[in-house]
Amino acid sequence: MSEAAKEASISPVDGEQEAASVKRDETSMMTNSHKEIARVLENSDRTNPRVSSIAQWIGCAIIEDRLQPGDDLNTVELSKQFHTSRTPVKEALLLLEKEGLVTVPPYRRPSVARVSLEEIREIYQVRTQLLVLAAELIVRTASDEAIALLRGRLPFIREMAASNNLDGAFWAIVAFRNLEAEICGNRQVKRILDSLGLRTLQLRHLSVSLAPNEKRISDREHLVTAYEERNAPLVVELTRSMLLRALTIIEQSGWSGFQRTKDNHQVVCHMYS
Repeated sequence: MSEAAKEASISPVDGEQEAASVKRDETSMMTNSHKEIARVLENSDRTNPRVSSIAQWIGCAIIEDRLQPGDDLNTVELSKQFHTSRTPVKEALLLLEKEGLVTVPPYRRPSVARVSLEEIREIYQVRTQLLVLAAELIVRTASDEAIALLRGRLPFIREMAASNNLDGAFWAIVAFRNLEAEICGNRQVKRILDSLGLRTLQLRHLSVSLAPNEKRISDREHLVTAYEERNAPLVVELTRSMLLRALTIIEQSGWSGFQRTKDNHQVVCHMYS
């Protein structure tokens, strides 16, 4: 395992008693991040609580950039951290491979996955169309009470941003977007957004981490105001511009997670000025 991976804050599942109580206590004890990852994993693949718990911890460390693209994932060391055998660790890594966060090559050590810029652009193209549709539906069909729930999410985002709690702000923004998908009235929009999985969260965390603090707040305040005013053109413009700006931030970031060529290990993308 690389030095970066060793230093990552992956909290182990402590002992068999803890493992036995995971199912009973998961709702009250898991952080928002682990709840969200558990929700995505449950949608994609129902698995046993032990494997899911390990996948949540590793997935969260990858999304929050404590485990970085290219880092080795040594199953022996991970099994020691989680006080378990290698089997559930391997199953957790395979689960995360399906979500695009981990690479598990044959006869080689698993590692945190990289992603091509082309795939990132495709992901953001799909997300933009879906979220624009959700926004239009909210304007047309959501109740005033439902939109008020969005307004109610803003103070926590402001609080996290004011305290420079990047991860707290990020997961609060994720919850805001999830609520938009829930109140738009189209279950298929939410289902397809969920199907984009954990890799989307990794990219979103990157863009949020590089965005100016005030933009994290002002964008959503303007969006909620546009919802309250039932201003569909403005809602669409704001939603589209937020996502296009996030993509531009990723393109220009020089992120270590971009897929590299086998020949010269140069980033397969063109950075824009």
